Amino acid sequence: MWKIVNGRVVTPGGILPQGQVVVAEGRIAEVTERNVELPAGAEVFDAEGCYVAPGCIDAHVHGAAGHDFSEATPEAFRAIARAHALHGTTALYPTIAADAVEVFRRSIRTCEQVMAKPDGGGACIMGLHLEGNYLNPVMKGAQHPDHIYPPKPEEYRELLEGTTCIKRWSAAPELPGALEFGRYASARGVVVSVAHTTADYPAVRRAWEAGFTHATHFYNAMTAVHKEGIYKRGGTVEGIYLTEGMTVEVIADGIHVPADILRLVYRIKGPERVVLVTDALSEACREGEAEGICRRDPRLMIEEGVCKLADGSAIAGSIATGIRLIRTMVREAGCPLSDAVRMAAGTPARIMGISERKGEIRQGLDADLIVFDDDFALRRTMVGGGWIRK
Repeated sequence: MWKIVNGRVVTPGGILPQGQVVVAEGRIAEVTERNVELPAGAEVFDAEGCYVAPGCIDAHVHGAAGHDFSEATPEAFRAIARAHALHGTTALYPTIAADAVEVFRRSIRTCEQVMAKPDGGGACIMGLHLEGNYLNPVMKGAQHPDHIYPPKPEEYRELLEGTTCIKRWSAAPELPGALEFGRYASARGVVVSVAHTTADYPAVRRAWEAGFTHATHFYNAMTAVHKEGIYKRGGTVEGIYLTEGMTVEVIADGIHVPADILRLVYRIKGPERVVLVTDALSEACREGEAEGICRRDPRLMIEEGVCKLADGSAIAGSIATGIRLIRTMVREAGCPLSDAVRMAAGTPARIMGISERKGEIRQGLDADLIVFDDDFALRRTMVGGGWIRK
């Protein structure tokens, strides 16, 4: 049992300036501003005036600490989960980019294995996100072109019927067979997401009606308003804005999407429909964030705080962390801290269907907490009632 005292506790109802959080048996037992007497043997953690917030839930992350989830080994999964926990993420969805289907199969088996036997040493692994292979090659970005093609019913049916660990699947809805894919996957409880696409407003509306409810890395690898000949045409971005119920995720590193656009997304969609994600690659969470060619994938390089294709032709994934997302939204996009935390924790929990367990500091939920100061320096991370040790 823990009692966290002297913290500014970020709750759904607002920030408690002198809040206390009592943790027992891995869950939040009480959230209060009064002093709570604890039984003998209980420990006290003094937050020293720092913020105490729910841990970030990263619904789109590829790797960290030199590892990528596509390695499909328990060791890689756990190393990435631990690295991100030390930077503010307490739950995550391993994301597999376009790759051979056998990599998907191995990743599914590994994910099932790790979820069945969590070791408590890092962020909770909540299920897989497949970002491929059903993407538009025109908007492939850093995705490998050899593994991009329209949906294959025999393929996605086999994968989805063989497991329950696939929780998200990103696809381009304008591809042949994509709407049938959306209907099938969403009927099985998968969050189907618009991604790497040239879909215009009518195509986005058709996708919405077919079960596409979310937008992957909004503004990245999709079209916006443009000219066709002498006439202007709306793109994917406008279609998503006009589809009121569609939720979006943004890579809030201030580079993939600049601060003024982050502010626009927040104002139009609101904190209940915006999710902050890292889209982090293997170079994330490395000490010093050295620039140069990525050690794991020579097609990529780190430059100016972001991953790019080595030829400089496109931005790839990020090296962002959970706490960086919150800091960017507050300091650069001018978002209230409570809303930034909601977009990093509460909103992804609700969209991914785990809000009865995670995403808020509320009695009965898992004790997944982060402690950070006014400079957004992370002090501590708690997952399931236990502090993550460096």
